[in-house]
Amino acid sequence: GSCRHRCCPGRNNACWAPGARRARCYCDSYCQRTGDCCQDYLATCRRAAVGCAVGPWGPWSGCSSPCGVGSRARSRQVTLPPRHGGDPCPDLKQRRGCLGQHPACGTAK
Repeated sequence: GSCRHRCCPGRNNACWAPGARRARCYCDSYCQRTGDCCQDYLATCRRAAVGCAVGPWGPWSGCSSPCGVGSRARSRQVTLPPRHGGDPCPDLKQRRGCLGQHPACGTAK
């Protein structure tokens, strides 16, 4: 099978070509993990691949709970989306725990 006219990013079961013995070979970037790429996948698709690029992490948000256990979050933006089967984007959001300690927390009994 040949990927001559077709290269797909990520996992895409519709991105295939007829291969040997009526088997399908794939032209999506996931085929490298599953080992079922068409013979010309690397030469045809990876040559033009552009991996995802992201910017720096933004600042952490304040704690979601003024008193007690809560969470903080931060995010970053995609600066260059993946193309032609390039590496997918990493996580764009992160969360972590925090303990809200507002001065008024200990006064209510």
